Amino acid sequence: MRIKNITVKGFRRFDDLKIELGEQMPKVVAMVGPNGSGKSSVFDAFEEKLKLYKGASYNPKSDFFNKFAFSEEDAKKDLQYDRNSNIQIEREDSKAFGKISFYIRPPYRYAPSIMVTDIRGTSTDLIDDVNRPSTTTQLDRRLQENYEQLLANAYDLFEEGSMTGDQVREQLVGKINESLKNILGDLQISFLGNVRAKKGQLHFKKGKYKDIPYENLSSGEKEIVDIIIDLQAKLSIYNDTAYCIDEPELHLNSAIQRNLLNEIVRILPENNQLWVATHSIGFLRALQKDLKGNSIILDFSDKDFDESQVITPMKMTRENWKRIFSTALEDLTGLLSPEEIYYCEGRKDTSDEKGLDAICYRKIFEVTKPESLFVSSGGSTEPDDYSEIALKILQKAFDSVKIFILKDRDDENREEWINKDPDKRRMLKRREIENYLYDWTVISKLDPTAIKEEYEKVVKDIVNDNVKDSGGDIKKNVTPSLDSNNLEDYKKLLAEQISPDMDVYKELEEIIFKQ
Repeated sequence: MRIKNITVKGFRRFDDLKIELGEQMPKVVAMVGPNGSGKSSVFDAFEEKLKLYKGASYNPKSDFFNKFAFSEEDAKKDLQYDRNSNIQIEREDSKAFGKISFYIRPPYRYAPSIMVTDIRGTSTDLIDDVNRPSTTTQLDRRLQENYEQLLANAYDLFEEGSMTGDQVREQLVGKINESLKNILGDLQISFLGNVRAKKGQLHFKKGKYKDIPYENLSSGEKEIVDIIIDLQAKLSIYNDTAYCIDEPELHLNSAIQRNLLNEIVRILPENNQLWVATHSIGFLRALQKDLKGNSIILDFSDKDFDESQVITPMKMTRENWKRIFSTALEDLTGLLSPEEIYYCEGRKDTSDEKGLDAICYRKIFEVTKPESLFVSSGGSTEPDDYSEIALKILQKAFDSVKIFILKDRDDENREEWINKDPDKRRMLKRREIENYLYDWTVISKLDPTAIKEEYEKVVKDIVNDNVKDSGGDIKKNVTPSLDSNNLEDYKKLLAEQISPDMDVYKELEEIIFKQ
């Protein structure tokens, strides 16, 4: 079963929402948006539709669903909620809905441990599923039921007498283990458990260890095991279904999230549809790269659901991807991206590593200015030649980031160069970065045994001299105890010595950050 259109009015988050999938109706539908944007409310609408056929063990009061009950407008406040009229869902094939039309997995699942003392799985009705949560806000405790069903199936297969114990285990856990391998790599079910021996829980093999009880797994591993067992228990029965999974990424890193979504899509038969509500960067990466052409995204961000809204599949443009990745990361992008980028020069005509200037600046300011990033011009001694192009590219890549050119003074007229674009240009007062690194205060801090007389033979004017070309002599004669270091590493060590209490630091800080 695949869904074509949805209309909900006065329900949970929405005044009047239409979701129109058009003619695409792919296998995967991902709902993306910030917290409180209404993604879970769509699943609640599916659950309300399902109650027409399956009932529910618990029915919330109607005002739980009726948004208009909380309106300040009397005309709306008097409107009554009726699931038949407030929620309308259209299938692509126009067939009637039934008990297996939706399978909904809410985000609140809690199973830190499982322990079965008797096998009750044969009495569990997977279709009526009376213990399912009635809304996405309720706790879902069905993992133990799934495990009991697994044990019951093992008992039934063994009693039929057509399979050995090993064959029974392989049939029951083979597909589960295949999925676990695809997602986690090395985690496998090694033992179904023995109720009579008071080992009524799943046990696992991981790396060199085996028979690890379920309760010893990490939260993320439990989440994966729960999802896969849940799906494998339902696939043979729920075979004309929209599977709905609400925020399954809890406890999972982004790489595992991506593996998980790809595996779920792999094991679901083609005639079924997967709906996910997610904040997951891993899920989005799978949708962008792995499931392209077989998925759509419904973007719930920046919508005023107190007004009528129509949501259609998002166009997969670069700008839209950038926007929803930003939504998925929420404030994390601001924490990780730099506030300022300084585009500085390197040298291509010496043995120096290209970008060494940028590395030294990073070492000097990595603690005090963590929001600032120094990048190399790629080896050119004249970043001016490429700066305009580079700044445009960097500005495209980093929104809301200030970008500057940081240049050695060399023999140029400093004021004249800066004044051409004072908002973006920064130039050292000393000749080059080496004129700061080779300052006596820095060298003597790195090596208290440094020889001042030898230093004064080489360095006459630390501001204006071309001390860069004398680096080898300084290393060898002024700090002979450090002569075993190559010149690049020597400069990095010097950069690490520059601290906020030093004049060289204060001068660099004034030039770069306060100009």
